[in-house]
Amino acid sequence: MNHLSCILRIKSSYFSFSEKEKQIADYVLKDPKQMVHKSINQVADDLDVADATVFRFCKRLGYKGYQAMKIALAADIVTPIKDIHEQILESDAEIDIASKVVKSNIRTLEETLNILNSDVLDRAVSVLNAARKIDFYGNGGSGVIAMDAHHKFIRTGKSSSAYSDTHMQLMSASQLTEKDAAVFISHSGTNKDLLEVLSVAKENGAVCIAITNYATTPLSKQADLVFYTVSEETAYRSEALSSRIAQLTIVDLLFVNFMMKNKDRVQDSIQRMRNAISIKKM
Repeated sequence: MNHLSCILRIKSSYFSFSEKEKQIADYVLKDPKQMVHKSINQVADDLDVADATVFRFCKRLGYKGYQAMKIALAADIVTPIKDIHEQILESDAEIDIASKVVKSNIRTLEETLNILNSDVLDRAVSVLNAARKIDFYGNGGSGVIAMDAHHKFIRTGKSSSAYSDTHMQLMSASQLTEKDAAVFISHSGTNKDLLEVLSVAKENGAVCIAITNYATTPLSKQADLVFYTVSEETAYRSEALSSRIAQLTIVDLLFVNFMMKNKDRVQDSIQRMRNAISIKKM
């Protein structure tokens, strides 16, 4: 996985942390400089937790251990991350608020691109290309992303569906085979209902692709291929809401790559669709 600053890893994963993990995260974010000069024993003593708890926190962030996290944190201090997630103020004019929202979206997309794994992308496109059908699953806000994915892929001539109702998701997953692909979209990666659907899809042999937040979650652990998004929560916009622009972009890049691999067949499919819907136009 490509480089992502230690501080951004902590911020992007913060709301999926346990209480003890949040305690460690707060300690790091409050004064990163002091953390760099402390041993794992000193940090554990300061927080009244076990050394193993601090070590697991480092592993949760994707580091081999405490020392590796300290090295990454030191790099952040030398090259500080510019924080463009500016606080929206009541005195801000509408255009100022618009500017801050757009900058936040740009930052989300840039950081998501930074951690995009090219090997995972290549494999995912190959899986989608070979699949008999593709099912997209998401609940709540992620259900809208699943529908957008279906709306795109139906243009390709590839059989696809999108489900946001839990019962329909389970029924659909029960019919999948090793010839099919299933894409699961969840910012938290901990949605119990979606994980049940994932389990059914895997039992039936379908290749499971996840789009989720940059964190170690049940979804990221169980899926065959994982795309990560990076987003931060602000005072007026939740982290999950901020991540949707990145989720939509990942769907876009999968779609465009798929289109490029199937140009001739897809062009014919698109033309037939255009002909079909032309009767709706004045």
